[in-house]
Amino acid sequence: MKSTRSEKLFYSFNYIVLTIVGLSCLFPLLHIIALSFSDIQEIASGRVSIYPIGWNTDSFSALMKGTRVVEAFQNSVILTLVGVTLSMIATIVTAYPLSRRIFIARRFFTLAAVFTMLFTGGLIPTYLLVKSLGLINSYWAIWLPGLLSTYNMLVMRTFFENIPEEVEEAARIDGCGEMRLLLQIFLPLSMPVIATLVLFYGVGYWNSFMNVLIYMNQTDKYNLTVLIQQMIQSQSLLQELVSEGEPVQVVPESLKAAGILVMVIPMLVVYPFLQKYFVKGVMLGSVKG
Repeated sequence: MKSTRSEKLFYSFNYIVLTIVGLSCLFPLLHIIALSFSDIQEIASGRVSIYPIGWNTDSFSALMKGTRVVEAFQNSVILTLVGVTLSMIATIVTAYPLSRRIFIARRFFTLAAVFTMLFTGGLIPTYLLVKSLGLINSYWAIWLPGLLSTYNMLVMRTFFENIPEEVEEAARIDGCGEMRLLLQIFLPLSMPVIATLVLFYGVGYWNSFMNVLIYMNQTDKYNLTVLIQQMIQSQSLLQELVSEGEPVQVVPESLKAAGILVMVIPMLVVYPFLQKYFVKGVMLGSVKG
């Protein structure tokens, strides 16, 4: 069908607006990359914009040797991997029974889960509860309160409901029980939505900030997000980078940019592998029918 003139103008306008928005989102990342790799004299003179001037990787060397970024990176990896694993298990074992019509109380539990999206206990009661459980300075203070996302659970439940009944009936005729049905039939068919939810949970745990700041009193438990935030706010950052009396030849702007880049790179690396499942998983898990 041939597009009308008004439709062509509308599409052209959309393309222009989306291009401008996309470039505006890309510009800060390019600026950070340029700062982290540019020569210190060029950074100090303010000439660096979206591409590196000169080539200098001393900021990364100083970041690795003079700060706790490696330890914080390891904490972020542990926090994310364990958190995603626990959250996905909780999401699957909650969504599966709520998707079964034979589960009589599924409407009640679904409404109870949705209720938590509208009302929460609040920051202070949550902190008091976590403290009373003895979870301060433990990553369980982050994993347990955020173990299950209601939105992600509803997406998974809807995906399970959209799996044809004929598949389930054929499996049951062959003697398939509930656990085997879930592990060998439903989960292999649900890889798009699983990959999407892994991405959702992974980004959430990797970027954890307030919970780590509230519940972690020991600095060696800080993740990369909190450490980089403290580095950005620090006015005496270079004092931590003096090793054996020899000053490190970096400027604070370059060091902060390198820290931000180290924090962002893992998500940029992981996303392309999961992007092909992203739209399909969300659409199939959000729309019933």
